[in-house]
Amino acid sequence: MTTKPYRRFALLSLCAGLAAVGFSQSVQAAEDYPKQAIRVIVPFAPGGSTDIVTRIVTKGMSEILGQSMVVENKGGAGGAIGAAEAARAKPDGYTLSIATVSTLAVNPACRPNDLPYDPLKDFVPVTNFANVPNVIEVNPSFPAKTFKEFVQQLKDNPGKYSYGSSGTCSVLHLFGEAFKQATGTDIVHVPYRGSGPAVADAVGGQINAMFDNLPSSMGQIQGGNLRALAIAWPERLSSLKDVPTLAEEGYPQLNSPAWYGLLAPKGTPPEVVAKLHDAAVQALKSPEIIEALEKQGAAPSGNTPEEFGKEIKEQYDWARDVVKKGNIKLE
Repeated sequence: MTTKPYRRFALLSLCAGLAAVGFSQSVQAAEDYPKQAIRVIVPFAPGGSTDIVTRIVTKGMSEILGQSMVVENKGGAGGAIGAAEAARAKPDGYTLSIATVSTLAVNPACRPNDLPYDPLKDFVPVTNFANVPNVIEVNPSFPAKTFKEFVQQLKDNPGKYSYGSSGTCSVLHLFGEAFKQATGTDIVHVPYRGSGPAVADAVGGQINAMFDNLPSSMGQIQGGNLRALAIAWPERLSSLKDVPTLAEEGYPQLNSPAWYGLLAPKGTPPEVVAKLHDAAVQALKSPEIIEALEKQGAAPSGNTPEEFGKEIKEQYDWARDVVKKGNIKLE
């Protein structure tokens, strides 16, 4: 007759064996990854900075990984709709998403009680693709040629002018609100489903100004369709030598750039995350990709998952502080 101790030993041995098989299968799956196209959710509309940077980098990653990386735009709610879908995705490496300050810092700060995902717990950081300057720009018909004139015009005409952003509770909305707090001005916010549509309306004159990430506006600025007044960046850009930084204009608290990085859903195997990270870093070293990003005013990053996680937490804490101090309440 089998004794109870023996049955317990047999059961433990069986569990250990199954665990070993499961681990072996997981490692094998990671070694074979990727076997099919990889879906990359961009939580904003096509044509914005998030979309532009993503397409540049994932094109290079596709060539390295040997599989297509298919960009899918899921805009709305300041990026929350796309981020929520990404958080619910199967953690197998075949559905990834793009992290922005909007989705992982500003949205949680503005909507702490009803956000359908946890920005710090539902994702695994892979790497920061690129840092980009923010820009304050106006339609060429706006009666101000410089940043100081812009501020004075707004002070003289409270509530008369409007600015566009990539959506309510997006980082660009918070950028605009932080600007209002710092300068003591009143300019009406008009939210859009991404930077692309907002830039189009700024060019068309439906809105007077735009608080944007530089990549989605660079072409219009260089084409003379928008006038850049100031940028948020450590120093002046060689491509926009005449445009001062916000620190130069006396507003260092507004001089923070934005970033765009790659996320995987919580539970994605570390080996898969490592493969994605290595492919991104290799792509970001490509002269063609570096040139393409720099043309958009973006600076390649390619840091470690741990470093990117730290950046996310720092921006998360910053956004909470800004919203709290400004008593910003969004529906």
